Order: sequence, then C-alpha cells, then structure tokens
Amino acid sequence: MITVTNLAIQFGKKTLYKDVNMKFTSGNIYGIIGANGAGKSTLLRAISGELEPNKGTIEMLPGERLSVLEQDHFKYDEFTVMNTVLMGHQPLWKNMKEREELYAKDEMTEEDGNRAADLEMAFAEMNGWEAESEAAQLLQNLGVPEGQHYKQMSEISNNEKVRVMLAKALFGHPDNLLLDEPTNDLDLDTVQWLEEYLSNLEQCVLVVSHDRHFLDAVSTQTVDIDFGKVTLFSGNYSFWYESSQLALRQQQNQKMKAEEKRKQLEEFIRRFSANVAKSKQTTSRKKMLEKLNVEEITPSTRKYPGIIFSMEREPGTQILEVEGLKAVDADGTVLFDNVSFTIEKGQKTVFLSHNPKAMTALFEIINGNRPADAGTYKWGVTITTAYLPLDNTEFFQSEMNLVDWLSQFGTGNEVMMKSFLGRMLFKDEDIQKKVCVLSGGEKMRCMIARMQLKNANCLILDTPTNHLDLESIQAFNNNLVSFKGNILFASHDHEFINTVADRIIELTPKGTIDKLTTYDDYIYDEEIKAKKAEMYA
Repeated sequence: MITVTNLAIQFGKKTLYKDVNMKFTSGNIYGIIGANGAGKSTLLRAISGELEPNKGTIEMLPGERLSVLEQDHFKYDEFTVMNTVLMGHQPLWKNMKEREELYAKDEMTEEDGNRAADLEMAFAEMNGWEAESEAAQLLQNLGVPEGQHYKQMSEISNNEKVRVMLAKALFGHPDNLLLDEPTNDLDLDTVQWLEEYLSNLEQCVLVVSHDRHFLDAVSTQTVDIDFGKVTLFSGNYSFWYESSQLALRQQQNQKMKAEEKRKQLEEFIRRFSANVAKSKQTTSRKKMLEKLNVEEITPSTRKYPGIIFSMEREPGTQILEVEGLKAVDADGTVLFDNVSFTIEKGQKTVFLSHNPKAMTALFEIINGNRPADAGTYKWGVTITTAYLPLDNTEFFQSEMNLVDWLSQFGTGNEVMMKSFLGRMLFKDEDIQKKVCVLSGGEKMRCMIARMQLKNANCLILDTPTNHLDLESIQAFNNNLVSFKGNILFASHDHEFINTVADRIIELTPKGTIDKLTTYDDYIYDEEIKAKKAEMYA
C-alpha cells in the first residue's frame, strides 16, 4: 500500500498539483492519465523517491518492497541479462553478493560461518533457489530468447533491453510496482501476455500508458490529473472517457434539468457495468464500479485535435493489386515472400507481422520509395494516397516555421495553413517555431496536418499512434472509423486495430494469412493460431 499525504509538486512558478491525498492499495491497478505535461511521470518519480516533492509525504507499509520500470536502458551494460533481472529484487541480490564474497574466502571464521548460515536461511525464504528459473521464464514470456540470458546487456538490441528492464521491474513479486509506458516497443503478443500477468497480481500497481486497450484490460481504477488536481475514479480508461464526454455534453446542454442529468448518468453506469460483466477483457474479473456514484462523473478540460480526413475524389472499384511481393532486409532476413492480395473498395486493412520491419518495407514499396525484391503492385487510376511513414526525420531537417513548412504540401493561403495547425492544437506562439526543434508528438501532429491537406481517398499509416498522447490517439481513431475511403495501416495499439480494421493481412516469410474479421476474433481463433505457427516455422 502507498499512502500519499498533502503532496505538492511545483517547478518554478508552475504548480502541477497540490493537496494530493490518496491511498493506493493492494489488489488494485491504477491507470494514471492526463494531458502531456500534466505530471503523470512526475507523480511516479515522486512516489519512487527519485524526485523530492515540494510538500507532503509518501509512505509504504513497513517491510514492503517497491519496484520501478527504469528508463535508462544503458545503466546495466556491464552486467549480464540474467543478473540485471535478478537485481530487480534488491534484498535477494545483496544476499547473493554477500554469500559469494563469504564463500570466496580461503578460510572462514566462526563469525563468517554464522553469517553464511543466516544468509542461507534468508536466501531460501526469498525463494532464491528458484530465482534464476523464474527470471528466465519472465524473460522468455517477454520475448527475450534463452540464448540471450547470459550475454552482457551491452551486446543485446535496444528492443531487447526494454524487455529486460520490464522483467527486472516485475521480478520477485514486489509489493508495489510503478510502470511508466510498459508497452513501449512491445509487440502485440507480448502486450497481451503482460495484460494477463498484471491482471492476476494481488500487489499494488500504478501504470502510465498511452495504450488504451492496455489501460482498459488491467486498470481497476483511474487516476486523472486535470484542473491541477489528482483525482481517483472507479473504472478503467474507456469508462472515464465515455463518462467525461457524456458529462461534457450535459454541461453544454443548458436546458437539461438536474434530475434528467442524474438519470442519464445512472443509466450510463448501469449500461457500462453490464458491458464489463460480458467482456473478455481481464477487467471483467474486477468489481471496478461497485463504489461509483454519479457525483464522480465530471467533464474534462482535455482538448482533442480536430483530425478530419476528407476525400476530394470518390475512388473507383480498383484500389490496389499486389502479386508475389518479396522483401529482404539488409542482413539477408526475409521479411515477407509470395505476398499477394487485392484491396477492395472501402476496406480498412491492418498489416501484421512478427517482424515490424515487414510492414514498413511493404508500405515503402507500394509508395515507390523502395524496390521490391520480387513481385509487382498496381494502384487503381482513381486512387490518391496520403502516407504517414514510420520515420519522419527527413521531413524536419529544416529551419522553416510551421506555416511555411505546411505550405509546401498544399495549396492555400497563410490563414488556411494556420487553420489546419490550429486544428492540431498548435497555438499562435507555436507556429513560429522552427520545425527542426519540435518534439516527437508535435512532429506527428504536423505530419497528420500534412496528410489532411491531400484530401486522399486512401490513407497509408505506419504505426500512427507513435508519440501521440491519449487525446490525439482518441481523435485520430474516431475519425478513421468514420472515414469512407480505404485505409492500409500497421499498429501496435490493440484498440486502434480492433475499432478501425475490418480486414487483417499477416505478412510472413512464407506468404500471408488473410482474414475478413475483427482483431479480437483474429487473435483468439484457434485455426489462425495453428496457421501462424506453420507460417513462421
């Protein structure tokens, strides 16, 4: 349990929040949400002790252990992967090191012998004899193969380091666990494993994430940082979002009477509770709404960007034909082979693969930016495309301001360009920034504005939620659902895929798995699981 009392955090003249009083208890997973800069990660840093608050105290019960998902992926380069994970349980790790030093002595004194006996007893009580096998299983589940477990951290890829740091945080069943963006750089299968793992924990977990499905799947309660306050709500992210939107609509409807509002909110709670009870998600095993009352439901101050894709031209019946495509990586790895498909009018198709480079290679090929190693593709004559690449670095090697930068990609005057930037939540003072100094999220919003200028009837999106906050992801997602044209995309956002895609094409070294279905049905289909095992073997 973590108790926060009278907490206040301020940077210079800016107060993030003050008078924060709450208890985080065992058996609950708290999803922490808030706009960029609201102080989500700062709250975790204060609880972990990394940041000293301006006021207040943070306490755990005596003897409880706290574990944190660290963000410095180079900190443990001098250690092996296995030892890095074992260091996640500091009392056990210190015990192991002291035992090693004692047993390395040429001669042990009586005092050494007594100390060794105490250490052995404590080691057994901490389940030390099974520690390496438990750490190995965690690593395997997180996608780090056995052959990597005794390599130096400096020898493994950055993607694998992310997984090792997550294994380190989870190792040893800490009493309190702080996770800041734990799904970053994880594939969809690993995220699904993590959802199941966390949902079965009986410890206290606080998590910051931009992955809505992940928050929905694991959170029993939501901590919202808004209005300069930190407020605790029952329920997961979707409940918070839908209820805050309902409250906002009610607030805007000045004629609605208080009693009507209350009845509408109570009906919303009943309906959502029924949906949760029927859900396949892990949250369905939690009584997440049992203490909720309508007074907790309030509108949010969040601003959502105006992402609106419109088509200048209605597409014909011929969209895209792909025949026998093959792509090989620079190191000789076959990313995909013998890929053939025809995109039908109006389809929204997600492309999946165990190797994320496969989707990028496909999109680069069909956009004419990379030659195929074999095969052909042909666009219909009526099709116009707008492409959001995974790597947008080349677009921002410029000293131009935002208006001049955006003007390169469309016709229209300065007022029009400012309007598009305003839709993407850029303020007047922002548009004079040089594009080369923008943050990852700002660059992505610029790229989305660029796409909107094209009025294309086919959108090609390579991992579009990267660097976006929850509000931008939600707005992007909502518009793609209603978009009448074609969408070809790749994503690691479960909710994004499940709500947008009506067709799934998985790229493998031996061809494709191609299904007209939802993502949820796809991942639980036993025939598809068997087919995938065959195609990747």
